[in-house]
Amino acid sequence: MKPALIFLTLGIALTILSCGPARNEKAAKSELADSTSNGFVSSSAAMEDTKDSVHKFIRTADLKFKVKNVIRSTYDIEDITKRQGGFVTYTNLESTIANVTTTNISADSTLETTYYSVTNTLTLRVPNTRLDTTLKEISRNIDFLDYRVIKADDVALSILSNNLTQKRMSGNEQRLTNAIDKRGKKLTETTDAEETLLDKQEQSDDAYIRNLSLKDRIQFSTINILIYQRQTLNRELIANEKSIKEYEPGLGRKILDALVSGWSMLESVLVFLVDLWGLFLFAIVAYFLYRRYYGAKNISSKRKE
Repeated sequence: MKPALIFLTLGIALTILSCGPARNEKAAKSELADSTSNGFVSSSAAMEDTKDSVHKFIRTADLKFKVKNVIRSTYDIEDITKRQGGFVTYTNLESTIANVTTTNISADSTLETTYYSVTNTLTLRVPNTRLDTTLKEISRNIDFLDYRVIKADDVALSILSNNLTQKRMSGNEQRLTNAIDKRGKKLTETTDAEETLLDKQEQSDDAYIRNLSLKDRIQFSTINILIYQRQTLNRELIANEKSIKEYEPGLGRKILDALVSGWSMLESVLVFLVDLWGLFLFAIVAYFLYRRYYGAKNISSKRKE
């Protein structure tokens, strides 16, 4: 019993050792897949810190990756964007032809093979709070990631500068308005003052519009995506544009075809004649009957003479 127990123990140990690496390898592959689909496109730069009230970030993401099918991935990305409360501002789906080959398969037909690549460039706008979630959902379309760039630019100082410009221009406008009302006696002085006031108002408006643009870019992050798929091909049977004379057979081939055609005609004649065997039989019987009747009649007439 002891040898049997030893062999049983060794077998169990070998089974455990063989299964252990396989499970570890499977877990490693699963972890790599998760990191490829989510970790490579996600980043702390894409997450908003609700506790930070000082900094104002404009977040952008640039992605390029390969997909299984560009059209299906495009629809999926657009659905994800809409579901996350965003919108698509640009999409350019196109096919680029790499090569076209033609193969003559008959005298009047040609097989045309077109090798082409399908790509799409998209620009998405999503709420700043949903940027990270959007990127993680988009990652399910990734077959191979070329690059991903995520940026968070702090524009708090730019907003403050625009606010100060507006405040400064507002005070200057008020003083110019009062000066024009009180001391703008001459037409030339009044015109110059009005032009200066208009320039100050334009500067104030520009600062206000810049702030609106910055706030919009803060609230909605921008995602630029370039997707592509493996080069594919399309085959199409088309009419041959070349002259049919180029495909006419030579003299030897024509003679051989004539012999075959002549033999076919002879066979057809023989078959036709065989089909008329009943008519031939009737003609032979009629002939013998005719000879017998008229032959007997001639003999009897001669005997009477």
